[in-house]
Amino acid sequence: MSTHLILIHGAWAGPWVWEAVTEPLNAKGIRTHAVTLPGVGSWVPDEEIGLDDLVAAVLDRIDGLDGTLVLVGHSGGGIVATQVAERIPERIAGIVYVAGMMLPAGMSYGDLCADIGIGAAVGVGPYLRGTADGRGSVVPPEAAASIFFHLADPKVAIAAANRLVPQMDTARLIAPTWTPERSGDLPRLYIEALQDRSLPLAVQRRMQELSRGAEVAALDADHAPQLSRPDQLATVLASFATALDTTADRTGTRK
Repeated sequence: MSTHLILIHGAWAGPWVWEAVTEPLNAKGIRTHAVTLPGVGSWVPDEEIGLDDLVAAVLDRIDGLDGTLVLVGHSGGGIVATQVAERIPERIAGIVYVAGMMLPAGMSYGDLCADIGIGAAVGVGPYLRGTADGRGSVVPPEAAASIFFHLADPKVAIAAANRLVPQMDTARLIAPTWTPERSGDLPRLYIEALQDRSLPLAVQRRMQELSRGAEVAALDADHAPQLSRPDQLATVLASFATALDTTADRTGTRK
């Protein structure tokens, strides 16, 4: 059966952030499915989009796929990946966090920063601009290029920075709710970004301490290894995915 990677982007981004890794993954015989999350880009007045809506978007993308399903969450997409796995653990073979939010149940990123004592000034936080309706935020391109994409080719970094869009706060300021018996029982891989300026290495490693049990791989990358180290990232993703137990029944109880 086929192996599918369900690619979940983080805040202010979109499925385009995975474009550089899809070809090398497909060349390795792995099918890729980049999800478009709601609450990114635009929204209607009085619309409320939360974690359940983000999960629903991923479930819609998964619907109808057969084979081994691996969730890959980048940055805040890690929270969404955790919650999807909690909802349907019998269908998920494993979870990968790419410089992602592998948070304990009930803990938000703000809670994590408070826990580690780094304050609110980390990453792009100080540079965010509010949207006109006061319900979202925007990352200035110059901040994005220097904090998210500083190890990518300069042309790639500038292009990516200009592709970022507004993000609704209720779709960003989220926390997972999961149990050891469901999503917590799945194989997990945490991919560290060693030169991440958005999610510092100390924060990444604190999440690993708080949510033990994940394999760890390290890339000499910035916050978006998909752009700065695409071939290396594709190799690590493919290795993890192909090593998973493909004999398990993904339509019923896992073996």
